[in-house]
Amino acid sequence: MTQIKPLPFEQDIETKAVLKKLVKAHQTLAELKGVTATIPNADILINTLSLQEAKDSSAIENIITTHDDLYCSDSQSKYFVSSAAKEVHNYATALRNGFKQVQETGLLTNNDILEIQACIEENNAGFRKLPGTALKNDATGEVIYTPPQHADEIIALMSNLEQFINDDELCDWDALTKMAIIHHQFECIHPFYDGNGRTGRIINVLYLVKQGLLKFPVLYLSRYINRNKAAYYRLLQSTRETEDWQPWLLFMLDGIEQTAKETILLIARITETMQEFKQKIQTELPRIYSHDLLNNLFSHPYTKIDFVTKELNVTRITATKYLKELVGIGLLVEHKSGKHNYYVNTALYDLLSNVHQGNSHV
Repeated sequence: MTQIKPLPFEQDIETKAVLKKLVKAHQTLAELKGVTATIPNADILINTLSLQEAKDSSAIENIITTHDDLYCSDSQSKYFVSSAAKEVHNYATALRNGFKQVQETGLLTNNDILEIQACIEENNAGFRKLPGTALKNDATGEVIYTPPQHADEIIALMSNLEQFINDDELCDWDALTKMAIIHHQFECIHPFYDGNGRTGRIINVLYLVKQGLLKFPVLYLSRYINRNKAAYYRLLQSTRETEDWQPWLLFMLDGIEQTAKETILLIARITETMQEFKQKIQTELPRIYSHDLLNNLFSHPYTKIDFVTKELNVTRITATKYLKELVGIGLLVEHKSGKHNYYVNTALYDLLSNVHQGNSHV
């Protein structure tokens, strides 16, 4: 069993190559932070992008859902098309709740981490108390890694991690270096019976918000990790074995840079498309135009009468009329699924689907 060292380590892990990569990662992250400030309603990004992150992060754990199932499901009314869609929505809810908590307190505590995992898994099992957890190769069944087994050790390591996350005076590593180290340490401790990977990936983005590197949780590394899954798991393990941190840090910093660039492009496209919708509605349906209506169409790729009624504070008859008129001018497409009628913003749907598939031209 690998002995996990408490943080911070004494060795100097910020090599010349890492320092060089840090500069680029910070530049793109700063650009992303600036771009998010231009969106009039940040909820649009938080709602749509958190679902994308949830979908990609869950896919790493082989929880696969379609965009259609995802957008037809609604966590507010607890209506889910499939169990996979429900798990993805639970993840998105955990992410948004964690963001609110970090915004309010400026901290990311073990209680917050416990709540995130409880929301993802819908249980209150807490940190592991019983021995027997081992990480195995899916194909061969061979044990790759045995995390700490005793409850006392898990609690001690998580307390150390909590202090490292929240006390900037502990060491002078760059915040992005710290994020990569926190992620590795958390996955090594593997404190939960289930949901460690997904919880760890939420901690990544919340830490960036906590450190002021992002205002909103919109940098999601799961797409990058999913695309480079074999390298991700290989580097997690080789870093445990060799304590050579450079390959892991370069991998994570590369992920930050790539993902930030893709997200900047996506936000630019969303902003552009919102402007096109705004002009078309103002020109062709000036009576029904409002900021709230535009926000609704971009907060829900599949909107429905209930959403419009609630968010615009109008009657069902008015909401239905608005949506039918928007279908009439070609901005929405009506889509029936089961007993439910949805009105699909296909322009937004296509943007989000392209990003998910990793098309860099977004």
